[in-house]
Amino acid sequence: MPELTEILFFAAVLAVSGVLSGLLAGMFGIGGGAILVPIFFHVFGLLGVPEEVRMQLSLGTSLAIIVPTSIRSFMAHRARGAVDMELLKGWVIAVPLGTLIAAFVAAKASSVTLRLIFAVIALILAARMIFNRASWRLGDELPKNPARFLVGTSFGILSGLMGVGGGVVNNTFMTLYGRSIHQAVATSSGMGVLISLPGLVGYVIGGWGVPGLPPLSTGYVNWIAVVLIIPITLIMAPYGARAAHAMSRQALERAFGVFLVCVSIQFFVGVFN
Repeated sequence: MPELTEILFFAAVLAVSGVLSGLLAGMFGIGGGAILVPIFFHVFGLLGVPEEVRMQLSLGTSLAIIVPTSIRSFMAHRARGAVDMELLKGWVIAVPLGTLIAAFVAAKASSVTLRLIFAVIALILAARMIFNRASWRLGDELPKNPARFLVGTSFGILSGLMGVGGGVVNNTFMTLYGRSIHQAVATSSGMGVLISLPGLVGYVIGGWGVPGLPPLSTGYVNWIAVVLIIPITLIMAPYGARAAHAMSRQALERAFGVFLVCVSIQFFVGVFN
C-alpha cells in the first residue's frame, strides 16, 4: 500500500490535471484526455493496479470524465452559435460506431500495445500543432458521404484508443477545409459527446469481470477518479470556452504539441526499457 502522503500528493496532481483538462475542453474543444490518460496510468501504477489492465483503465476512466465535460463545453459553445450542427448530425452514427470499435480493440489489446498506439498518435497530432500553418488547405468544402462517414468513424476509433474527446483530430480536419478555428473548436466539443458516451459504455462492458481492477471500478472505469475530477472540469470548461473566443491560439497549440511530444517520449521509454 502506498503511503498516505503519496496518495495525497497524487490526489493533488489529479486535481491540477482536472483544472487543465477543463480549460483545454473549452479552449480546444477536447475532453482533456491527452492530459488525463498519462497521469492516470502513473497514479494507478502507484496504487498497485497491474500493468495488464492499467492502460485500459486509464482510457475508460478518461472517457467517463469527458462525458460531462464535453456536454458542458458543447452547451457553452452552442450558446454562442458557433457549432456546425449539420456536421454533428451527420456523425451521430459514424463517430459512436468508431468509438465502440476502439473499446472492443482496447479490451483485446495489451497495455503495451495501447501505450504505443497512444504515443504514435500523440506524436502525429503534436507535429500538426507545432508545425501547422493557417494557409494549409485540402479544400474549401468538407467531404460529402461516404467519405465524411468514414472520416467520422476513423475519428471515433482514434479517439477511443487514446481516451480523448476527438477535438485534436477534428480541429485539424475542419480547418484544413477552410472552417474557422473557432467553429472547429465549438463543433469538436459536440464531437466529444458523441465519443465519450458510447466510449464509456464500451469500456465498462469490455472490462466487466476483469481481475486486478481497483475498488469502485465498473469495467475499465474507476469511479473514484471520476468523482474527484469531474467537478473541477465542469467548473473550468466555460472559462476555457470564453478564452477560446478572445485570444490567439498559435502559442497555446504549440505548447500543447510540446506536451504531447513529452508524453509520447515517456511512453516509448517505458515500453522499451
